[in-house]
Amino acid sequence: MLYSLFASLVESYSFLNIFKYLTVRTGLAMFTSFFVVFFIGTPFINFFKSKKIHDPIRNDGPSEHIIKKIGTPTMGGLLILTGLFSGIFLWCDLLNPYIWFLIFVVGSFGILGACDDYKKIKNNNSTGISFKIKLLIQILLSLLAILFLTFYTESPEINNLYFPFFKNLVVNLGLFYIPFYMFIIVGASNAVNLTDGLDGLATVPVILVASCFAFISYVTGNIVFSEYLHITYIEGVGEISIFCGSIIGACLGFLWFNAPPAKIFMGDTGSLSLGGSLGAVSIITKHEIVLAITGGLFVLEAISVIVQVVSFKLTGKRVFMMAPIHHHFEKKGWAESTVVIRFWIISIILAMIGLATLKLR
Repeated sequence: MLYSLFASLVESYSFLNIFKYLTVRTGLAMFTSFFVVFFIGTPFINFFKSKKIHDPIRNDGPSEHIIKKIGTPTMGGLLILTGLFSGIFLWCDLLNPYIWFLIFVVGSFGILGACDDYKKIKNNNSTGISFKIKLLIQILLSLLAILFLTFYTESPEINNLYFPFFKNLVVNLGLFYIPFYMFIIVGASNAVNLTDGLDGLATVPVILVASCFAFISYVTGNIVFSEYLHITYIEGVGEISIFCGSIIGACLGFLWFNAPPAKIFMGDTGSLSLGGSLGAVSIITKHEIVLAITGGLFVLEAISVIVQVVSFKLTGKRVFMMAPIHHHFEKKGWAESTVVIRFWIISIILAMIGLATLKLR
């Protein structure tokens, strides 16, 4: 909104031309989303506390969780989305179809997550919407998003899959790009959801991945930088850096309240929407494999659950003491803060490796 207003006044007030720069608007979006979350966070949490909107704690989890976390408000994803949309609608170019693709993904997955959280709160258990139904809805939403991307963007690269570390290794997916992209969005959404089990554990890795893709989208949308780095130039993708900046700001603001000991949990409202949006951003920028690297912690958490389930069904034995894997280390005696900080360190290393792929080609 503000971007459109300032853009229309540039001819009369030349100093407003500064708002055409992606770097400026990315910074403004980040600060806007941060301050929105920061200033409404306390009254938001107090309201949810008064209404007893809190997530039931798993009885089979670490015993400390039952004692320390019970009664902590959930659905903090609403707080994140409020800040995120503030940054998007104020500073993004709303004529860019990539932005609306991302708005649809983050909004629809956020609504699904909110419904899941609401059902958990209403029924006072940790089940929520059944996994099969939730997965089906995620598949349908991702399909609608991919169809929108196909029909309302003009990128000739939509069918291509690019491999990091190689200059010219490209695979044309043909129509297989539709189920592949659906897998990326749904997989990323659920992977972040599985990671969100300890105070601040998912928030910082999301910030790191969003920071990486803010840079990636900027250089992908810049013909000079993309040529220098030997990556595919895609017109209009630079605008996605502002979306990523909004994610960073909203999550930083949320981390103020989510840092151990958490005053509020993001719930499925936040984790499903943030994960889905990161998957969508990787698709637009054509760095899907880089997402698996920078978001390697999310991949590890998801794999640990898959391995646990498959092992138990086939052999009746569990590989981990508890899945996802962060609970395994808690069961082994690691303090929650130790698990969180060490996993943050892993995320930082993976983010650096992911960025290194841009130059090592």
